[in-house]
Amino acid sequence: MTDPKNMTVFITGASSGFGEASARRFGVAGSKLILAARRTDRLQKLKTELPVPVHTITLDVRDRSAVDTAISALPSDFSQVDLLINNAGLALGTEPAQEADLENWEIMVDTNIKGLLYCTHALLKDMVKRERGHIINIGSVAGTYPYPGGNVYGGTKAFVRQFSLNLRLDLVGTSIRVTDIDPGLAETEFSLVRFKGDAKKATGVYTGTQPITGEDMGEIIFWISTLPPHVNINQIEVMPVCQAGGGFTIHRNPT
Repeated sequence: MTDPKNMTVFITGASSGFGEASARRFGVAGSKLILAARRTDRLQKLKTELPVPVHTITLDVRDRSAVDTAISALPSDFSQVDLLINNAGLALGTEPAQEADLENWEIMVDTNIKGLLYCTHALLKDMVKRERGHIINIGSVAGTYPYPGGNVYGGTKAFVRQFSLNLRLDLVGTSIRVTDIDPGLAETEFSLVRFKGDAKKATGVYTGTQPITGEDMGEIIFWISTLPPHVNINQIEVMPVCQAGGGFTIHRNPT
């Protein structure tokens, strides 16, 4: 098995949801942590609650220069990253494409695609040089199963899945692992962000369901990353039992 006590873990979007849960799971296991997010206050609070060395970075992954600067300036005892969890991402809006806000589309592309690329590119060369590393990209079942209003969000997550598979192909011959994890219905701050702070709408998404939790995902991420180093999980799709994939939406004209 891969010993988490010997791992330095870099997590984006670490101030809430899957990122925070992953930080807590790896912290309990003894990993050294680099936590990046936009909300400094939350990062600092999380840092005080973790029993391991933690380096925090206030970071918007959409800013390529900021990503490069932050990673090049990592303290020496945090500079050799063993696991990158590309978790930062979001969905905005549920309107059909013809009514969507173009700015929302751009933010999703810049965060879910470009931000993931910037962090991956900044850390990958050193991983290959050291022959040690694992990149876990958080996708979504929306990248496989379309749904009304999921237009650009689903497209960005389809990119994450395909990029992950192609990246692993490029890395054949190295020891670097790459995994795409595609969660389904999950109760975090995801819907609150999507509905721009409308708590009533966000809560309504989960009414009558038992969705995936951040802790569920943290455990899955931890399991994948601590498998024997010769084992690579290419892609994994995770849904709560109240949800299933597939199904078609068919519009029928009145007869």
